[in-house]
Amino acid sequence: WWQTETGGIMITPLPGVTTTKPGSATIPFPGIEAELVDAAGKPVKVGGGFLCLKSPWPGMLRTIYGDDKRYRDQYWSRFPGKYFTGDGAKRDEDGYFWILGRVDDVLNVAGHRIGTMEIESALVSHPAVAEAAAVGKPHEVKGSVVVAFVILRAGREASSALIDDLKEHVSKEIGAIARPEDIIFTADLPKTRSGKIMRRLLRDIATGHALGDVTTLADPNVVAALKKRYEGNEG
Repeated sequence: WWQTETGGIMITPLPGVTTTKPGSATIPFPGIEAELVDAAGKPVKVGGGFLCLKSPWPGMLRTIYGDDKRYRDQYWSRFPGKYFTGDGAKRDEDGYFWILGRVDDVLNVAGHRIGTMEIESALVSHPAVAEAAAVGKPHEVKGSVVVAFVILRAGREASSALIDDLKEHVSKEIGAIARPEDIIFTADLPKTRSGKIMRRLLRDIATGHALGDVTTLADPNVVAALKKRYEGNEG
């Protein structure tokens, strides 16, 4: 994992040294202090949170040309003393980081603003869920409703009972307003070659729109299979 602003790779396996896990960015590069925090800025050892970097590093962005205040507000004000990347992530029991995507992707559900990362973090905190992505679907009364795409952990079986359990779990973790309208189980999610989930394509699937550009996907077949499954559920 990295950003243009970081000037280099921050979280990465070292060839021949780091044991990899499919879908995980693994662990921070030597000298990089990555940390997850909750909304109050408290460290999260295991589970989902906001991805921050605790100390400076060579090559980092040092300002925005002509606008130091914007630089401070954008990267250093949300969690004082830490560089806030704007990404959400989760960390497992082995300390491996799993990037969930941007946290500024916000849904408006019945007048309430809900971050997709909050919903995804609630879902992955359930013992049956390995990975999740949430998007909004237009609703004539609520404005939009939540549609969640979920990858289950090995050994877990998809069922209507599990769907109900996951919806209830999100309600308890965040509130009834965040309860997903639909939950779709899938074997994989559409990701770029660098591992980021392409929520734009998931929104296209949820809203029934024609799929946009898929040339940057690691595996374009994932989207076709997911679209077929979602349309089957809707039918």
